[in-house]
Formats: sequence, structure tokens, C-alpha cells
Amino acid sequence: MKKMFTLLALVFSSLFAFANPDAVLGYWKTGDGKAIVQIYKTGDKYFGKIIWLQEPIDPETGKAKVDKKNSDEKLKTRPILGLENLRDFKFVKKGLWEEGKIYDPKGGEDYSCTIKMIDDNTIEVRGYVGISLFGRTDTWKRQNLKK
Repeated sequence: MKKMFTLLALVFSSLFAFANPDAVLGYWKTGDGKAIVQIYKTGDKYFGKIIWLQEPIDPETGKAKVDKKNSDEKLKTRPILGLENLRDFKFVKKGLWEEGKIYDPKGGEDYSCTIKMIDDNTIEVRGYVGISLFGRTDTWKRQNLKK
């Protein structure tokens, strides 16, 4: 009986997480493990900013890494740490946020993006050009950070 209750509790908590628009809020380590992004909500939209870098210092300059690949000259000196790289996501349905954009500071490019929650601690972030078929998916893992 105790095992059955535990199983039911897990099933219901998982279902709630997928139905909960705010389930995506929190801290997420990128697939390559080189950054942590904090996903937060402003109004009814979801955003993300880079709050940790494995290598925050540019080895060429000895200073904090900046957005040097950005095509906008005015933005090339902004720091990567603290950079808002996810923006304008809308909760669409259980476990899915769409209509957002992701900025990739490695290439200096902006892409359309979707976020899909796989489980409580895993999301798939898919950046693409045009249609979702032409893109790349990165799997991010939740981090239990206290800020």
C-alpha cells in the first residue's frame, strides 16, 4: 500500500509539473556544461540569463568574456555573464514554451526557439531558423542553486 501511494504521488507531481506554466523556472546547465542559465518570468513571458560560466575569463584578454561575435558594434563589449539569452517565451501547453528567441553568444546569432520539458529536471531547448525542422536541440539539466 505504501509503495502504491508513493507511486501515485510521483505520477501526480509529474503531471502537475508539466501542466504548471512556471515549471520551467529555475537554473539550468546547458548541454555542454559550460554555462548555467536562470529562467525567470516577467509578466506572462519567460526569459533566461547566463548566471555562471565555466570559463568566465577570455584567455586572449585576461578580462571577462564579452559578446565580441555580435554583429551590432554597440553590443560587442557587453559581458556574457548576465547576458539575457532567452526571451519572450509563451507557455503554450503542458511542458511546452514557444514563440521565443535564443541568442547564441558563441556565434553572435539570434534564433527562433522552443523549450520542451522532458521531466522535472530536463528541458530540450531547440533553436532554429525558419521552421523547427532546421535547427539544433540542446538538453539542459536543472541545477539546485540557492541565490
